[in-house]
Amino acid sequence: MREFSVPPLVNVAPETNITDLLIREAAKASNPPLFAKRDSSGVWQDISARDFLADVNALAKGLIASGVGPGDRVAIMSRTRYEWSLVDFAIWCAGAVSVPIYETSSPSQVAWNLGDSGAVAAFGEQAHHESVIRQAVQTEDLGSVANVWQLEGAGLDALRAAGANVSDEELEGRRTLAGLTDVATIIYTSGTTGRPKGCELTHGNFVELSENARASLAEIINESATTIMFLPLAHVFARFISVLAVAGGVKVAHTPDIKNLLGDLQSFQPSFILAVPRVFEKVYNSALTKAEDGGKGAIFHRAAETAIAYSKARQSGTLGIGLKVKHAVFDKLVYGKLRAAMGGHVSHAVSGGGPLGERLGHFFQGIGLQILEGYGLTETTAPISVNTPSMIRIGTVGAPLPGNSVKIADDGEILAKGVCVMRGYYKREDLTADTFVDGWFRTGDIGELDSNGFLKITGRKKEIIVTAGGKNVVPALLEDQIRADALVSQVLVVGDNRPFIGALVTLDDEALPGWLERHGLPPKTTLKEASDHPAVKAAVQDLINKANQTVSQAESIKSFRIVPADFTEASGHLTPSLKVKRAQVMKDFDAVIEEMYTAPRAS
Repeated sequence: MREFSVPPLVNVAPETNITDLLIREAAKASNPPLFAKRDSSGVWQDISARDFLADVNALAKGLIASGVGPGDRVAIMSRTRYEWSLVDFAIWCAGAVSVPIYETSSPSQVAWNLGDSGAVAAFGEQAHHESVIRQAVQTEDLGSVANVWQLEGAGLDALRAAGANVSDEELEGRRTLAGLTDVATIIYTSGTTGRPKGCELTHGNFVELSENARASLAEIINESATTIMFLPLAHVFARFISVLAVAGGVKVAHTPDIKNLLGDLQSFQPSFILAVPRVFEKVYNSALTKAEDGGKGAIFHRAAETAIAYSKARQSGTLGIGLKVKHAVFDKLVYGKLRAAMGGHVSHAVSGGGPLGERLGHFFQGIGLQILEGYGLTETTAPISVNTPSMIRIGTVGAPLPGNSVKIADDGEILAKGVCVMRGYYKREDLTADTFVDGWFRTGDIGELDSNGFLKITGRKKEIIVTAGGKNVVPALLEDQIRADALVSQVLVVGDNRPFIGALVTLDDEALPGWLERHGLPPKTTLKEASDHPAVKAAVQDLINKANQTVSQAESIKSFRIVPADFTEASGHLTPSLKVKRAQVMKDFDAVIEEMYTAPRAS
């Protein structure tokens, strides 16, 4: 199939904007709790729709009194927390446009986002963030940024006080200015290459996509549902889910530090979570490592294979009594404990931001956590397509959401059209024109559609490697398989215009000590020492050999090097959504790659 379209299930009035979703929830007799926040004693306290709206209005009045005008851009630089959503809605109620900034951004990156967007004000989470913002403003002489408020301390109280004399009528006039076609936010792509581009996402993108996603995912998105947000709200994936949650009356908690995630999951007990594939890989690998360290590795491996087989059999309709019994045994021994570790009530998870892999999808489905893998970009307000509980095909990223269409171009590129697609790149008509062809957005990804409209991602157009012999190689097919092992953290397949395919591999510093101990090696061996150790190299070679069995001889990895440090966001080698910055890694490790291709290679 070359094209698949799904008509909208919900049509939205043109004068609607995102704030109307909140108004609707606050008007309900049930006044549902939309958020939960820890109090000083660490207990989760509910925040109702009306209480949230009242505080949003107070802050919006403060913005108006401080000179923020209709359509003005206001930046937010903060970790994921309740106040992020609070000021986001306040900006919209003031008729302004929010500009998220990753809290890990450098002053030069902050200056680019502020300067390119023409921001007139900014929120910083803490004194550190305010300092970075002010440094960026001063260094680049960004005189348009008139105010910087902190989310912590007295910053928000000062803003509330500033708006005391703004009337309800003036606020309502501002709140209702924007319609579906007006810009709600400018999100700068974290970017694996080049300067970030500002994606203009409209109120319609969020509202129409939320309303249609809510209709498709009613089993998950409803007033009895709860979720905990730990992905960065500066990223479009978490941002869309936060708006979708308000639209559906879902109660949302936040945890800014993923190190506290396990405890927060167990105390808050969400019904669904959202994460990028790397988080699910870490959950699986951590459970495996813990089992192996406790001498129960063999049991875990059998349990994992049973879960995968169970899920595959259910999907194909061939589930037999023997597998059911085996699955029930492991449910008591293993699966139940894994679900309990995630709070005990999680039944679904939404995965996006990269390929999950069929094996992990079947594993989690088999243990009782259905992962709904979706696909999208910043330019598409996150999801173009997603698997749903009633329409799922593991190994795919689902069918288009209602109101969206997907088309496969002659060269295999995925094209998208519909309520999810951005208006364009801010102040970059040239880039916008290059990105659209006959009204279709060019995603840059390669994929295929099956007869039922399920989309499968097979590669990234810009990342396809062409060897010196003219062979096209999709790196993700090899990288995903190797990275699935607990020992490995990241993999980068290389070989463009080279005589053979090679790979850079990094080790997982959390899993390494246990692996070393199980293999009779000192657990305090450093990453650098381990990267040169014959036993570690042999283990990585075994993983590569297995991956090579799934591709042709010309596509297989012939040589590799273990890099003695991990690729991280702090090192500049990962985006905030944990994607490898391929060009940056290849630049920084150019000498390693060159050595791999000039050194004598074993046959």
